[in-house]
Amino acid sequence: MTAPRRSFVALLSTLMATVLLIMGIGVAAPPASADDTGGSGDPDPLRGLVLPVFDGLIRLFAPLPLPATPYTGNVCVSGADACIDDVVVRMEDRLDRLSTSCAHSSIFSLAYLRVTENVRDAVRTGYFADRAWLNRVDAVFAELYFDVTSKWESGQRTGLPGAWQIALKAEDDRAMSGLGNFMLAMNAHINRDFPHVLAAVGLTGPNGSHKADHNRYNNRLDTLYGPVFAEEARRFDPTFDDIDAGTVEETAAGLIMRGWREMVWRHAEALTLAKTAAQRKLVEQEIELYSVLQAKLIRSVLVAQPAQRDAWCAVHGRDN
Repeated sequence: MTAPRRSFVALLSTLMATVLLIMGIGVAAPPASADDTGGSGDPDPLRGLVLPVFDGLIRLFAPLPLPATPYTGNVCVSGADACIDDVVVRMEDRLDRLSTSCAHSSIFSLAYLRVTENVRDAVRTGYFADRAWLNRVDAVFAELYFDVTSKWESGQRTGLPGAWQIALKAEDDRAMSGLGNFMLAMNAHINRDFPHVLAAVGLTGPNGSHKADHNRYNNRLDTLYGPVFAEEARRFDPTFDDIDAGTVEETAAGLIMRGWREMVWRHAEALTLAKTAAQRKLVEQEIELYSVLQAKLIRSVLVAQPAQRDAWCAVHGRDN
């Protein structure tokens, strides 16, 4: 995608993120079933009306024709199902440790675990066209998360992505609502990390572009907002799902993630198409700037005092 087209997608996703932040994303609508595709059978009437239209718009932005490139990394080289099993175990161990101390990073740790479990289940039911590719993407993606959080916990404060520094410092400072911590970490991991992962694992396989599989997961995410947000509220922050605007919030969350994930793909294309080190550096700088600007927006809006949240977590945090 050309720079002007990437700029259009970036503007669209930023505008949707702003709307979501203003609303507070208090998801209260009942979730769809795990097999729901967000179409006309969606039990959430607003989501079922709006999201398929937006999915159609996304499909108008066809993936760029890129040659298949072999994966040269050393994480999940086989593409086996065991890759995700290993990730789930590591995430469970991390969440157990964080929840014991009611660390504010428990919020994203829980959400990421539930997403990974969902990806695992989707892969094994044949939801995706390329099973090995999804296994590898999931494992490589998670490795970046484990790496940056381990460095931060060891005291490293330099050489880390700016969006992650904002998110992790906010967790340590106990300065945000649970929703704020969720949004900051999601932004850092999706908008900053994910383009690098896709570019490394490959956007095109022997059977063509992986864009359809990338888009297909948007519908699975739609089923997670309700139950995950409810679990966050039950265990870590009772205000997490307090705001109720009917079905609007769940629809807004679906729109935001679609905008972010579309921008991820386009940034990954730009990384793949960079022919020189200088060109790649410019794309990397664009990714850093985009994710940092999103982080600053979130950081300025979802500020909260931690007293109620920490007291609640002390009693309920280890529930599961």
